[in-house]
Amino acid sequence: FVAPRNPTEMRLAAIWAEVLHLDSVSVTDDFFSLGGHSLLATQVVSRVRKAFDVELPLRALIEAPTVGELAVRVEAARGEAPANTRPPLVAVPRTGPLPLSFAQLRLWFLDRLEPNSASYNIHSGKHLEGYLDASALERAIQELVQRHEALRTSFHVQEDGTAVQVIHPRAELSVPVTDLRHLTGAALDTELERLISAEAQKPFDLTQSPLFRAALLRVTEQSHVLLVTVHHIVSDGWSNGILLREVGALYEAFSQGRPSPLAPLEFQYADYALWQRGWLRDAALEQQLSWWRNQLAGAPHALELPTDRPRPPVQTHVGATLPVHLSTEVTEALRALCKREGVTPFMVLLAAFQVLLARYSGQDDIVVGSPIANRQQTELEGIVGFFANTLALRARLTEKMTFRELLAQLKETTLGAYAHQDVPFEKLVDELKPERDLSRSPLFQVMLALQNTPRQPRTGARREEPAPAPGPVEITRGSAKFDLSLLLSDHGDDISGLLEFNTDLFDPDTARRLASHLSRLLQSAVSDPSQSLWRLPLLDEQERHQFLVSWNDTSRESHAVTTMHGPFEAQV
Repeated sequence: FVAPRNPTEMRLAAIWAEVLHLDSVSVTDDFFSLGGHSLLATQVVSRVRKAFDVELPLRALIEAPTVGELAVRVEAARGEAPANTRPPLVAVPRTGPLPLSFAQLRLWFLDRLEPNSASYNIHSGKHLEGYLDASALERAIQELVQRHEALRTSFHVQEDGTAVQVIHPRAELSVPVTDLRHLTGAALDTELERLISAEAQKPFDLTQSPLFRAALLRVTEQSHVLLVTVHHIVSDGWSNGILLREVGALYEAFSQGRPSPLAPLEFQYADYALWQRGWLRDAALEQQLSWWRNQLAGAPHALELPTDRPRPPVQTHVGATLPVHLSTEVTEALRALCKREGVTPFMVLLAAFQVLLARYSGQDDIVVGSPIANRQQTELEGIVGFFANTLALRARLTEKMTFRELLAQLKETTLGAYAHQDVPFEKLVDELKPERDLSRSPLFQVMLALQNTPRQPRTGARREEPAPAPGPVEITRGSAKFDLSLLLSDHGDDISGLLEFNTDLFDPDTARRLASHLSRLLQSAVSDPSQSLWRLPLLDEQERHQFLVSWNDTSRESHAVTTMHGPFEAQV
């Protein structure tokens, strides 16, 4: 352990300890070895901006992953004029209807095109074991809705056709309880699956508040399932974590007769929507857009994957999922490669996925979408709302390129995209004006997402944590926003998740085969990244035998024929 040696290192070490939940950090500890990842790195960068009044890109932490190395970068940046052009976030008066953020406006438009759709429901479930005070839980959820304005917001159209959001002073919300104690075995499992799926697929009316609901399923006296559903226009994946964390804190307090332990919020989502529209325009917007124009110039408008059925003339969203799991061996090799090459797990997974898509499609120019939290200021970390943005990440593959070379290219692409993530995807589509095709989503048709949570650190002492959260409930989505979506989670052990696919295009067997090919390709790539992209293996021995032997067994018994018409006579 090496203690901080100057004030800059002391402040940085304190920031790392806060973000990584550690008691102390050595100035020689590697941020990513301590459990850091790109999402936590973004939080470090935002805190560094606030503490030192300097603008460091995410690249700085990836290239200087220790406190000592980052302190040198901070000191160098302090002598420069801050490059940050963002004005401070301020609270605005709630004197009337407020504008929508750019992301909200897109979802509002999609809802007008396809009303009563559940495609943009965000649903989650938790198993709750032990005694449960249902009234305290309902009170906790009601307090949650009162605490976050986004949850009691509705959306309307003014006389001039402008969409506005209206924040209601209160929103009444009850938590219905369904008693399943009379069921056991297969009957219980069937009813649970039916209720969970029905809750997830129930649509919202955006003109009615709240766009949030909760339901409780009582399985036994000591076992319950809590279901939470919220419309994407007022929430995102990060917000979902806030909701579950805060309802737990509120329930614990209310069940013990104590008041809410949560500090009042300084800002709300409507403040962000006005702030975004106030600064992201003119020169600030142009500076961001110019990078994207250059990055996506000439990109293909479509990824032509082979499908099991013809593509419908209008894009559909009927979908299914299947589990994806990377073995411990592959996950450990992936992490070792990240450390050697100075990249993140997401960059490796993106490279492997894009190689697979190139091999399937025969194209060498691949664009994949990826969500990003887009909370670059500490003030936004505790607010519920739709902050998440989508990045269009492009890979250009050449004939002799190795996996290592593609990884280096995607590192630059990803870091550049992170530095220009303020441009809303909606603005990007408007600016680039891609060829419109009702059968496909614009710019990309395939998505990759990696959900990060802090890993147990290898060094340093972690502060005592509360008891682990109850396990998640498996929810059948039944929809697919894109042709394919690879949705992975990195919890510090094996990387796993789901492959979501459009069932109007792909059969389950096709999706299952694609997932197995990705796992095999990734295993070979991380073990030897010097291999050619086009020689990374996809097939297992059974598939190789089927392709090369079984399907090539075309020999037939032949008979001696002396005339041209002899075979015709024999056939007759």
